[in-house]
Amino acid sequence: MRIGVIGAGLQGGTLAKKLAKAGHEVRIANRRGSQSLKEFAKQTATIASALEDAATKSELIMIAIPFKNIPSLPKLLFKDQPDSTTIVDVSNYYPSWRDGQIPEVEAGLSESEWVQKQIGRPVVKAFNSITFDSLENLGKPVGSSDRRALSLAGDRVQDKKKVAKLIDDLGFDALDIGPLSESWRQQPGTLAYCTDLDLERLSAAVKAADRRAAPEKREESSQAMVDLGPNAL
Repeated sequence: MRIGVIGAGLQGGTLAKKLAKAGHEVRIANRRGSQSLKEFAKQTATIASALEDAATKSELIMIAIPFKNIPSLPKLLFKDQPDSTTIVDVSNYYPSWRDGQIPEVEAGLSESEWVQKQIGRPVVKAFNSITFDSLENLGKPVGSSDRRALSLAGDRVQDKKKVAKLIDDLGFDALDIGPLSESWRQQPGTLAYCTDLDLERLSAAVKAADRRAAPEKREESSQAMVDLGPNAL
């Protein structure tokens, strides 16, 4: 698959590296320009690209930048994409640590529904609920007894099939938790967020998610994000 990764922080960089290793053609881009990614691309068999190239030359685009920066992406970046292009939201909302309060999200709109409004295109929520370290080290072959699972949510079946295949390629079982409106079940502060569960336990965690308690739990984990630094998602 031709994949564009927008964002070269810990999460975006790890995704790009692992996807390239799995055999995909991966373009990686950031706001500093392709020159800043030349060495990373050389080390990871990815392609250092401008934002526009990472988007227009890919059939699947991952947005892996800080949540607050999504509205600052070029307005035309996704405008002329074919309808078949799949866009994956990898971001997470951390208001007190990094992003500041966003009224629509505070009022109950799921993070990825807000992202979808900003870019004007359907998105799939995926790869946000695993740490870069687990993404790097915990992938296992199909059938492994200790294989972990990752959840995804979205409104278009064809998009979710693509993303589920990538999850499998990286060594994880895919759990489709439904439409994008249900993506809050894998947001920070929930039982499914960065807990490295297998498919059965992840399914149970998603079902047991407590939307009212999640923001408080998210804030309790904010210090760990501070320790990771500004490039963490």
